[in-house]
Amino acid sequence: MDIGAVLATAGSLMLTGMVGVFVFLSILIGAVTIMSNLVARFSPADVAAPVKSPSFKSQGVPNEHIAAISAAIAQYKLNNK
Repeated sequence: MDIGAVLATAGSLMLTGMVGVFVFLSILIGAVTIMSNLVARFSPADVAAPVKSPSFKSQGVPNEHIAAISAAIAQYKLNNK
């Protein structure tokens, strides 16, 4: 076998593999797009109310603890400049 035949076979194999991957990915993208459209069309349009983030008051954290933590953070920032 000469080098030209080996390179031709390698190029053919490479081209076949690249075309196969391109076709597979194109089919995959098409399938995901179609499924997304079907789900959007047939699913109920439930709009959830925005969830309020809980405040420290609703979790029962005492004001003294919040003040102590704030003072510790301020002292840390002051000492580590």
